[in-house]
Amino acid sequence: MAGSLLTSTPFFTYWRKPEMKYALIVQGGYSGHQPRVIAHILAGVLREQNFEVEIADSLDVFLDVEKLRRTDLIVPIWTAGSLTPEQLKNFTSVVQAGTGIAGVHGMGDAFRCEIEYQGMVGGQFLRHPGDAGVTYKVHITEPYNPLVMGIGDFVVTTEQWYMMFEPSVQVLANTYFEQIDPPLVWRPVGMPVAWIKKYGNGRVYFNALGHSPDILLIPQVLTMVQRGMVWAAR
Repeated sequence: MAGSLLTSTPFFTYWRKPEMKYALIVQGGYSGHQPRVIAHILAGVLREQNFEVEIADSLDVFLDVEKLRRTDLIVPIWTAGSLTPEQLKNFTSVVQAGTGIAGVHGMGDAFRCEIEYQGMVGGQFLRHPGDAGVTYKVHITEPYNPLVMGIGDFVVTTEQWYMMFEPSVQVLANTYFEQIDPPLVWRPVGMPVAWIKKYGNGRVYFNALGHSPDILLIPQVLTMVQRGMVWAAR
């Protein structure tokens, strides 16, 4: 794993229970993604990993600089929407300073006009060709990476996301678009499903799965997300 973010510490430390940490989950936006349900599922996962968890229902939490500075992890469960310049600056600044950010699905399709946010996350949703219920394989690209070790390839039936993504992200899992879907998908192509990256001193974890609670609760998906959240936390 040359150049990996995961080369300096034994793998088990990335998902064992950490010392008590503070996670802020921010939920809302497009209701079709059931953000409140997803937020409570992930809150339960984090509490099992020894996190104190707060769930905020408004983007105004990004105006509370002191609260943001106390966070070890921010989990945005939000699709679409918009941030004010002050909210965006506060959010990106604390991640740059060392707060982790981790999330699923809508995290990669939030605040569509904010290029700085997209740069922090590492990508942006474009479309899901075909029906919302496409059956496809999720391929683990780094099987010895501690964040996906032991999971193996698996098949899901859900949205298959076609994204723009930053070339420097470290891809943990991908999928393959076998069918051409003009005008956007003009040839068969591989596409990341889950990745990690750095943003300043902050760690970033993203997983495109999680369109609905039943997808998030697939054991392989939930294990990936649990490990990713724990790894991303300060």
